[in-house]
Amino acid sequence: MTTITNKTENPIAHLSAEDVEALGAELDAIRQQVLDARGEKDAAYIRRMVDVQRKLELGSRAVLLVSAFPPAWLLGTAGLSVAKILENMEIGHNVMHGQWDWMRDPKIHSTTWEWDNASTAEGWKHSHNEVHHTYTNIVGKDNDLGYGIMRVDEEQRWYPLYLAQPLWNFINACFFEYGIAAYDLELGRNLRLPKEKRSEEFTRSLKNTLKKIRKQATKDYVVNPALALPTGSFLPALAANFTANLVRNLWSHSVIICGHFPEGVETFELKSIPEKETRGEWYLRQMLGSANISGSKLMHIMTGNLSHQIEHHLFPDLPSSRYAEVAPQVRAVFDKYGLNYHSAPLPQQVASAWHRVIRLSFPNGWLATTNAKNLPGQLKLLYAMTTADKRKRRVMQRLLESAAAKKEMAKAA
Repeated sequence: MTTITNKTENPIAHLSAEDVEALGAELDAIRQQVLDARGEKDAAYIRRMVDVQRKLELGSRAVLLVSAFPPAWLLGTAGLSVAKILENMEIGHNVMHGQWDWMRDPKIHSTTWEWDNASTAEGWKHSHNEVHHTYTNIVGKDNDLGYGIMRVDEEQRWYPLYLAQPLWNFINACFFEYGIAAYDLELGRNLRLPKEKRSEEFTRSLKNTLKKIRKQATKDYVVNPALALPTGSFLPALAANFTANLVRNLWSHSVIICGHFPEGVETFELKSIPEKETRGEWYLRQMLGSANISGSKLMHIMTGNLSHQIEHHLFPDLPSSRYAEVAPQVRAVFDKYGLNYHSAPLPQQVASAWHRVIRLSFPNGWLATTNAKNLPGQLKLLYAMTTADKRKRRVMQRLLESAAAKKEMAKAA
């Protein structure tokens, strides 16, 4: 997709400035209704969720003490995987957003919660709460959009290196917690700087992150497997912890790319964002730059209610358990103002997000103009583009884009 301001048909062209502010007022009213209604039921929900997660993790780790027995390994690994997903998604992510701060419970508070993840709570809250939720889907500002390692928009210049982005996106998915920790630190940018130019803040954050990684690795790969030594289950327990982390990482990555990366979700140029963005304008960008996953109540819990990514981005500080309740009201606002409420089942959203990853790994128009009959010629063209200098590559890129545009016009006719 291209940034919204450069589309041939702008999906918000029909909205006046008054419409945008009226839309914002309606969403503010929905948010206020929930704020006014928060109470013991909400507090009981998160306390129950924390209790279930901790019991599930403890029970699973107890089963893994005898994980040399295959059924015990399967049961313990499955339980630990679910426990880690619950802790990261429905508990850690939402607690650190401040969704439960109103309870004034020091044990379930954004200032005290430290999650089971490689990145520190402090680093994550800055990169996610402050940066991502402020600059949602703005190319070059929102690192959640491609995690700073992928081409995420057609208007970004294509380089041969991007051909490998499906591979490194998969690797990033497998070790997602470490990828998030690295981008929380803006590791690539900071390591390119001479040591004397790196800020004290980066040095401190790096030390804290390495300390956190060491603590997590010691817990999962030393202490817990060591407890299984008497039953001869050290290696099975070690493998179970690695597998549970892998499952958690793949699941988290899948849920998150479904929220902002499927085809049809809008991206934005920084220059198109007003210097003083109004509440209505901010709401509108969240609406267009997010996508939902439809599914059961269990699906919503396992995604940390990020299956309601649209509602989460509109109201990041509301209890996650309330998103399903406000979703019909939010959808009614979309319909009233003629906007696309992007929602689909998990397999469809994952496939769409990965299609975009693969499509943008190629030069613009290459995938759209390739079929079984012309594949040999298209591969030769792709090879030529990877080996050409910048000037020749731009010429071939324009030819590809022209061919793709003609194909689209022929389809429309």
